Amino acid sequence: METRANYVAVGAFVLAVVALGFAAVLWLARAQLATQYATYDIYFTGPVSGLRAGASVEYNGVPVGRVTDIQISRDNVEQIRVTIAIETSVVIKQNAAASLESNLLSGVSVVQIVGGTRDAPVLVAEAGQRYPIIRSRRSSLASFYARAPQLLAKLDETADHLNELLDDKNRHAIADSLANLRKITADLADTDLAANANTAVLDLTALLRHVDRSYSDPGGLGEGLASGIADFERLAKSLNDTNHQLQLAVQDARPGVRAFSQRTLSDVGELVSEARQLISGVGRLIAGIDRDPSRVLFGDRRKGYQPQ
Repeated sequence: METRANYVAVGAFVLAVVALGFAAVLWLARAQLATQYATYDIYFTGPVSGLRAGASVEYNGVPVGRVTDIQISRDNVEQIRVTIAIETSVVIKQNAAASLESNLLSGVSVVQIVGGTRDAPVLVAEAGQRYPIIRSRRSSLASFYARAPQLLAKLDETADHLNELLDDKNRHAIADSLANLRKITADLADTDLAANANTAVLDLTALLRHVDRSYSDPGGLGEGLASGIADFERLAKSLNDTNHQLQLAVQDARPGVRAFSQRTLSDVGELVSEARQLISGVGRLIAGIDRDPSRVLFGDRRKGYQPQ
């Protein structure tokens, strides 16, 4: 009886686990079916190693879809058509670009979409296209692979030039130059150049010591400069005081100058006018004397008209 009860418990547990697994599958399928996708085509030039159907599609590093199909283009065998499905909530702009990013350790490649600005128009399918086409570009690794043959060719050419430069003739010339340099160094060591250089350094040190002493000793150049600077400061202060006094004197003289210009100048103008009148009268008197002196001295003797 106990054995039969154990079988019933085990069977009930298995049925419960199966039911839970079936429910989980239904929940995941429902979530997958609830997500809507938009389909795009990408045409890559060159190999797409490591890319498989079902590979991840990322937009600026964020997973947004998957690869659904990989085919060689019927119109151009040099191009690989990659069809991807992206969530409809992700808006692809016309200035977006897709590239292949490969993991060097695992060799698995993913489609990486970058670019796209807010003001750019939305990418749509044009006439004759089954899906909107996202333009492709080379990744950094693909660009390196594409330029690797050129780099190797340039490296090989550089090695050839180095071999030509370091031939037997040039190597002998370099060896002779080094030998001559070693000989010149030995000759300099044998001469009194080191002693002369030491003497020159000692003389320069003594000169600097004398200059420092002449500057720092009492009554030296330092005190003379300080005294000159103090005299210059006193002169500048005296000039400033003199300027201030001149400004005060000008301010004190302004009322007198104003009174002179307003009253004295008007009196001078009247005096000049009266002097002009006096000079005019004297001029008329002199003219009368020239014409008839007796008349000026004795008066007018002509008789006037007397009525009868």
